[in-house]
Amino acid sequence: MNKKHSLSRLLPVLFGFFIMGFCDVVGVATSYVQQHFALSESLAGLIPSMVFLWFLLLAVPVAFWMNRIGRRRMVIVGNVITIVGMLTPLADYSFAACLAAFALLGIGNTILQVSLNPLLTNVVDGRALSSSLTAGQVIKAVSSFSGPFIATFAASTLGNWIWMFPIFAGASLISALWLLATPIEESPAERSSSMGEVFSVLRDRKIRLLFLGIVAIVGIDVGLNTLAPKLLIERCGMPLESAGYGSSVYFFCRVIGAFTGTLLLTRLSDRTYYFSHILLGIAVLGALYFAHSRYAILIALGTEGFAFSSIFAVIYSQALKHMPARANEISGLMITGVFGGAVVPPLMGLLTDAVGSQAGSLAVLTLFALYLLGCGLMIRSEKTENHVSAR
Repeated sequence: MNKKHSLSRLLPVLFGFFIMGFCDVVGVATSYVQQHFALSESLAGLIPSMVFLWFLLLAVPVAFWMNRIGRRRMVIVGNVITIVGMLTPLADYSFAACLAAFALLGIGNTILQVSLNPLLTNVVDGRALSSSLTAGQVIKAVSSFSGPFIATFAASTLGNWIWMFPIFAGASLISALWLLATPIEESPAERSSSMGEVFSVLRDRKIRLLFLGIVAIVGIDVGLNTLAPKLLIERCGMPLESAGYGSSVYFFCRVIGAFTGTLLLTRLSDRTYYFSHILLGIAVLGALYFAHSRYAILIALGTEGFAFSSIFAVIYSQALKHMPARANEISGLMITGVFGGAVVPPLMGLLTDAVGSQAGSLAVLTLFALYLLGCGLMIRSEKTENHVSAR
């Protein structure tokens, strides 16, 4: 009976992770908006920024609001904002309306990212928490993987790609109503760190390097998601409805990489895993400059998804290990670092317009990947110097 009751509370919370994955549809959606409104690469690069900018602006304030109104209510608020965003393009299909829709999607997603994990701790005990968190991330990955297929279904079967929005709105409504009907007893809220306390940990050099690493890896992730269909269209002449599958290949291999990473990180050191996968990612980015066949590009995109899949987790864990006493501030800071997804795509658009091809986007991604390599080397050098000093 208790098990059944626990499952009835767990399922609506886990379904929230599926809604969380909707933000990744911005990759293929950017190509649709760009095509429909004949946008330049620079202007199209603003669309992903509308989603990820809010992690910088709202992650810490949302934690304060969550402590005031409760975690479950905060998740419901995130769903409601997502619903409004998804219905906006249906009321007025314009570039401005699409920007507003993705801004609201980003705000809703920020709220979900901040509040869903803590809510999960109220429906499972400590022994099942790790597996439940992993299940949540798998569900989110399935949502990310499904997004391009839903967009293609809307474009080819329903007649217009924007009909994916009511599908997402309907799923968000189900999530909100399901949680509304599910009583969840929440543990007393802990004091949230202030914005000043969160950013004060940046005084530490290693934390600064790791924070910029989070900005870089999220930027690369969003950038590759956005680049996938554009590269297939530019080099292979594929229609957008088919090119969107490039993002699905990327996310599918990212899921495989995450599972593999979970196993490898129990056997390898963080440093070994980090450097081997960063070097693989950089090598494949180099190969993408010369890849012109459909299968070569898809294999390269899949390999990138695999290579970069667990880098975020490694950087995050290194930051927590470095300053365990400031875990709350570190967690808040790393969540704000997700705004890297708002930084990289506009830079990709600007350089692509400047050089006249997606090689410009690849150059930006390569630069950020090289930072990740340099970040690892600087931290490794810092450890060596400290060890020598100690001796």
